[in-house]
Amino acid sequence: MSKPLILASSSPYRRELLERLRLPFTCFSPDVDETRQPEESPEAMVLRLSQAKARAVATALASQYPDALIIGSDQCAVLDGQVLGKPGTEDKAMEQLRASSGRCVTLHTGLCLYDGDSGDEQLDRVDFKVHFRVLSDAEIQRYIALEQPLNCAGSVKSEGLGVALFERLEGEDPSALIGLPLIRLTRMLRDAGHPVI
Repeated sequence: MSKPLILASSSPYRRELLERLRLPFTCFSPDVDETRQPEESPEAMVLRLSQAKARAVATALASQYPDALIIGSDQCAVLDGQVLGKPGTEDKAMEQLRASSGRCVTLHTGLCLYDGDSGDEQLDRVDFKVHFRVLSDAEIQRYIALEQPLNCAGSVKSEGLGVALFERLEGEDPSALIGLPLIRLTRMLRDAGHPVI
């Protein structure tokens, strides 16, 4: 009998990605402070937060799902060493996209699969590079008005109209771009004795 699968996230984008695997799962929002620690690299931050999210949900649901496999993930966008968070406002989205215009932004996505039964965990990071074409202010404004990417790292909703902002993409796992690297996750699930197919 397979173990229950829990996605430690409230993100609709991650939920939609995980649905592609056609496995039954439950979502539970982790209570984790996502503040970057002093001197912490973006790469270290996404690993720490994906692990913290999985562990927080494991603890919160230990009595209900003691043997669950819990998926934690975290993503950040980085331009010139600076983390581009979720903009929250249209003005901030405009600022982020102007800065990204004609440049390369790296998305770091941390992934953790925590086994509530054994306490074992698999932790990894998948990087993806997005090369933006040169964007006019009018294009950026239209994109923001149409897509409203205010809760997306770097103001990019790549699964939608955001694809029109790009010159090219560079990476091994296109689902990492949206926030849950499915190629890596399916490998982790196989290693945990929970194959997808």
